[in-house]
Amino acid sequence: SPWAYISSGTWSLMGIETLKPQGTAKALAFNFTNEGGVKGTTRVLKNIMGLWLVQECRRSWIRSGKEYGYEELTRLAAEATPFESLIYPDDDSFIVPLDMPKAIAAFCNKTGQKSPTAPGAFVRCALESLAVRYRWVMERLEDLSGEKIETIHVVGGGCQNALLCQFTADACNRTVVAGPSEATAVGNVLMQAMGLGLLGSLEEAREVVKRSFPLQTFTPKNPDRWQEPYARMLKFMA
Repeated sequence: SPWAYISSGTWSLMGIETLKPQGTAKALAFNFTNEGGVKGTTRVLKNIMGLWLVQECRRSWIRSGKEYGYEELTRLAAEATPFESLIYPDDDSFIVPLDMPKAIAAFCNKTGQKSPTAPGAFVRCALESLAVRYRWVMERLEDLSGEKIETIHVVGGGCQNALLCQFTADACNRTVVAGPSEATAVGNVLMQAMGLGLLGSLEEAREVVKRSFPLQTFTPKNPDRWQEPYARMLKFMA
């Protein structure tokens, strides 16, 4: 069944694997890229914002003398009020802000929303906004491929953030499978194994991944709650 991937880290690379590149006017309008994949495949993807939002908030808080670990920030985000404020993650103001919390608060202010004040609220805003953004990209990928995506595979460091994975499942109303976190290194090893004749096909290599790493599955809960936040994000993009 059709699947998409999100390589989740500082940035998010979200796409699908196809047999030929997408060179259409639509793909250009959506600002999607084509990268050469293995065995003659193409990765049709979009480069979007990722956990940079959280990393930069944390850096700002550390500068002001408050040391938070990522697990603690995620726990605080889980306890914060849902959908209080959302941002458009790919807004230029978030690329190299002098102070990320201030940039997020300014965006919320500008769009007539309540600005977050507590760390948990900032992180929740970032994670919910990313999940909603992933839904937008998923819908465009479905439009380009003509197929409904059934599963989203999240790999890379961001797959360890269970809250973001659950939000992604909820916002997209799709099953999310998280892992492995060291996908880049694992992929390299598997390609070398294929080159040495130890593995016969891409399917075989993927089976090895499935058997070798613990994968976590997230199923959508209350996807309807995400309709209003999605509509809000579409307004920001208009």
